[in-house]
Amino acid sequence: MARIREFDTEAAVEAAMDAFRAKGYEGTSVQDLVVATGVGRGSLYAAFGSKEGLYLAAMDRYREKHALPLIGILRSGAPARELVREVLLGTVDVIVQDGSRRACLIVGAAMERISHDPTVAAHVRATTTSLEDALFEVIVEARSKGELPAGRSPRDLARYLIATLHGLRVLGAINPDRASLTAVAEVALDALG
Repeated sequence: MARIREFDTEAAVEAAMDAFRAKGYEGTSVQDLVVATGVGRGSLYAAFGSKEGLYLAAMDRYREKHALPLIGILRSGAPARELVREVLLGTVDVIVQDGSRRACLIVGAAMERISHDPTVAAHVRATTTSLEDALFEVIVEARSKGELPAGRSPRDLARYLIATLHGLRVLGAINPDRASLTAVAEVALDALG
């Protein structure tokens, strides 16, 4: 008879996500995960199969917690500039409030794992593409309503905004200065036209 799981899986994934954000995949040992989650090694392996299985679950949780809310904002129907401003400045707020300077799990995965782990690469691409598509839709709709001027391709602008979001995360890990990060967000808003 199979044993009943004796720990909160969601809480364990959340704790593992924070551990991976703090030290990266390679820098986080299984013992670090045991300490962070409060769950024994055998139970973690039984629930997630491997360290990578827990990492993928943490990436899914990161998407739910950080990317999906941004997509929700972008699909709320407000004017495009307001939406993009809210997404960019909301990201600045999260960075500044994060006193521990934890890395963005998506940026970390792109730098550390994407070149040799196709499963992680697929997770990173799925998250980034969903955000890019939401930005693209906002830009196309705004142009059709005359809210934004014609100019660069909407796809190029969406990709530029994705690069800005990821860049804000990197800059924020180096120096989470609100004024500097807000200035970058304002430049990105100016690029919309």
